[in-house]
Amino acid sequence: MAGAQAETAVYLCTGCPLGCRLEVDAVDGDVIEVRGHTCKRGERYGRQEYLDPRRPLSTTVWVRGAQVARLPVRSAEAVPRDRLVEVAEALRGVCVEAPVQRGQVVLSDVAGTGVDIVATRSLQPAG
Repeated sequence: MAGAQAETAVYLCTGCPLGCRLEVDAVDGDVIEVRGHTCKRGERYGRQEYLDPRRPLSTTVWVRGAQVARLPVRSAEAVPRDRLVEVAEALRGVCVEAPVQRGQVVLSDVAGTGVDIVATRSLQPAG
């Protein structure tokens, strides 16, 4: 590591409402310092964002037998950022049958990410 140049990445923290401007210094892919955070969540966010950026996903899927055609869903946890498009495409053809309960798993291990997709609304059968 001697003589290695530190790389600095800049992020806007979304870990809490403060929105701190973070600077993350790394050498050879290892985070050595996170600056600009005002809470512990900010330091964790900066490390996570540099090493393995993830994002939550919210979208809709088709639903049969309900009064509406689409069911709002979200990822149960954040998805690797570089896999978001793949995950969204995996949901394109998904269709569930009413009734659906809020929190129900609609699709397990979406696109091999280990992340489940869950319903964010309960829907009863039409009629």
